[in-house]
Amino acid sequence: MTVNGGQIGAEVPDRTLLVDFLRDVAGLTATNVGCDTSSCGACTVLVDGQSVKSCTQLAAQADGREVVTVEGLASGPGEMHPMQRAFHAGHALQCGFCTPGMVMAAVSLLAENPSPTEAEVRTALEGNLCRCTGYHNIVRAVLAAARDGAAAAPGEAAAPGEAAADLATSERRPG
Repeated sequence: MTVNGGQIGAEVPDRTLLVDFLRDVAGLTATNVGCDTSSCGACTVLVDGQSVKSCTQLAAQADGREVVTVEGLASGPGEMHPMQRAFHAGHALQCGFCTPGMVMAAVSLLAENPSPTEAEVRTALEGNLCRCTGYHNIVRAVLAAARDGAAAAPGEAAAPGEAAADLATSERRPG
């Protein structure tokens, strides 16, 4: 399979889940195992551009396909994908455990719908659980990324947008 633009091949047991392949074979540990039941979305990745919960797919099912994890979104080392920038600027995380899955689900949403409404963002993220936040900043970050044109493909850089910058400054409070 192609993972984040590079070919990875390995023989694994038939029942190896894609999430385990990504973490244990590919060494990409940002894809988290949260529930093993497809309930939380912490393991969300893109397979051929579609959002997939990697705890419910066998690694063998990704044979010959293109897989993108959160590590593969940016165009290079030290860079961030526009969605990652929006999450950072908008304080759309607390502990960070759900963040990779949330970001991947949000990237998939904007690929399908570059200008979603707040209700559409909330609906799209229903399968991704966050136990730390009230989702408010996550939704705001996705909407800011959409306003900044963050429907960029994984690995495609985009300049920091005004909406994400405005989001970051609007959340600052006096010390």
